[in-house]
Amino acid sequence: MALDQFNLPVQVMSQGDVSRITRELHDLDDFIKQSHIRKPGVTLKNLPKTSKGLNDFAEINKLNLLKESDREAAAVFLDELSVKAPVVHISFAVDPSAPFMAKITSWFRENIDHLVLVNVGLEPTIAAGCTVRTDNLFHDFSLRSHFDEQKTLLISRIRGASKAE
Repeated sequence: MALDQFNLPVQVMSQGDVSRITRELHDLDDFIKQSHIRKPGVTLKNLPKTSKGLNDFAEINKLNLLKESDREAAAVFLDELSVKAPVVHISFAVDPSAPFMAKITSWFRENIDHLVLVNVGLEPTIAAGCTVRTDNLFHDFSLRSHFDEQKTLLISRIRGASKAE
């Protein structure tokens, strides 16, 4: 199955989100399969609750999760995605807001790959900015890095200011 057969909603950002909706999909599938085994006429409990992420995934891909073929196709895609999707790790000094991360994820999906997953980490030592890492690249856009690059200029300016006094 090709990974470009489906799309991801923007709120399914990380590997953890993919794992969560995969687990929900398997729970839903198990419930529906077990309901077919029960005696006719026995009242079923409510369907398992599904998250907005799984509901939006089904909606944008025009899937009917009550149909076994759609559930199977989605499960195969999500299992393959969790192994093969490009992943970007971004670390911030503080936890970013959900709308901010949605904008970043949207940008990556529009400009890099429509299935990129974005994992967020916290690294208080970067002060401000962020670091971005993939399997083979690392970019440091932090204030710490900027200060390190400008260290000699900063020291000379401090010395110049102290001499002027």
